[in-house]
Amino acid sequence: MKWIKSLVMTGAAVTLAAGQLLAGSASAAPVDGGADGVRGQVEAYLAGHPGERRIGEDKATMPGGSVTFSAPGSAEAAAISCSYGHLCIQDGNGSTWDYYYCGYYDFYGVGDGYFNNNQTAGTVARFYNQDGSLRWTSTAPQSGTASWSPVWHIRPC
Repeated sequence: MKWIKSLVMTGAAVTLAAGQLLAGSASAAPVDGGADGVRGQVEAYLAGHPGERRIGEDKATMPGGSVTFSAPGSAEAAAISCSYGHLCIQDGNGSTWDYYYCGYYDFYGVGDGYFNNNQTAGTVARFYNQDGSLRWTSTAPQSGTASWSPVWHIRPC
């Protein structure tokens, strides 16, 4: 069942691209995943998450915070910056998930990436499997690498 998240994200991208091709649009996302590719990612995310909204060219609201999308292959191989009081995640697609509200949230990141738990010292972020069982925890301040495909839910604090 781990493949479901990847399949959902891929399906949304394929649907968006197919719609552009069928419409005869010359503005289909470029191969390098430039600005049109990022806009497409935001649009696909918003289509699958009613109630969320765009808050920038590459950014949308999400339960618990915001998500910033990036062109495929642009993920940095270094620790990600994160404002104090936040839990930040960069997934294998280079998208950055910024949590700043406590709660229990579904997570849509995939692949291997990074996290930066820059919350108040001692705050524990919890990461859960698809069935809701606890996968691992991070006690602030802490940063490192993680595999996001098996993570389906997050409780930042």
